[in-house]
Amino acid sequence: MSRNVIIIGSGPAGLTAALYTARANLKPLVIEGLEAGGQLMMTTLVENWPGHRDGIMGPELMAEMRAQTERFGAEIVRSHVKSVDLQSRPFKVQTSEGDYEAETLIIATGASARWLGLSSESALVGHGVSSCATCDGYFFRGKPIAVVGGGDSAMEEALFLTRFASHVTVIHRRESLRASKIMQDKAFANPKISFEWNAEVDGIDDVEKGEVTAIRIRNRLTGEAKSIPVDGVFIAIGHTPNTSLFTGALEMDANGYLITHAGTRSSIPGVFACGDVQDHIYRQAITAAGSGCMAAMDAEKYLEGLPQHIGEVHLTA
Repeated sequence: MSRNVIIIGSGPAGLTAALYTARANLKPLVIEGLEAGGQLMMTTLVENWPGHRDGIMGPELMAEMRAQTERFGAEIVRSHVKSVDLQSRPFKVQTSEGDYEAETLIIATGASARWLGLSSESALVGHGVSSCATCDGYFFRGKPIAVVGGGDSAMEEALFLTRFASHVTVIHRRESLRASKIMQDKAFANPKISFEWNAEVDGIDDVEKGEVTAIRIRNRLTGEAKSIPVDGVFIAIGHTPNTSLFTGALEMDANGYLITHAGTRSSIPGVFACGDVQDHIYRQAITAAGSGCMAAMDAEKYLEGLPQHIGEVHLTA
């Protein structure tokens, strides 16, 4: 039996899409994916989610969102997608637990932060190690922190963090930044930012204490090692959109993010994308949730054969 809608991904975008399609009586099927709950499952206190004035723990927020979608009839399966066929109608989705078909597909697979790959880094994620200055910068008021990276996103993070931190040390593995000149100029001109050049990160202390106390670096040219006392480490070496399933099938930009048109529509009618998988600018839980709502409404109108946007005529196949 073909479903009305299948949602791939269970972060804020996917679960919001599930909530709206469930309330529209479309009986959505949500396939959780390998990173069930999305990036919020790796965070501690979330203070910028509206309605929670004292904050809410990331995993708790995702559990509440999941329970809310199930209350309205969404079906959630613990599985990951192995392949999709977007050329056939209905669309075919093969998962680790079985095969499904759907009239519409909402892609909410997100984007994964690139990490250094250190054991101390992974142990301290959410305990002083972060990949989102906007999310976590406020926790480091008056404290020294480090930013790892040398591109535009790293400079943007470093500049933003100077609003809170006592000092920001930028650690870059080369002798010059990759960031645009305007971002470099702003960073160099900020008295609260200093740089460690040709430096690689050897480790982050202190795993035993469960908090960040220092970052250990080594000069790639001289081999000199040093430890810099910091209370937080922000990794800003980019994100990878989780779009490998759709390579060659859907329109993407040069970095692999899905391109959407007039809302959340992809390059194939009936396929919609929301959240960080199509947003490389904002990357916030609240914006992901908002685009999940948009995708749900676009899918509902598509199924009903209604114009998806005012002034537009659309007929389903």
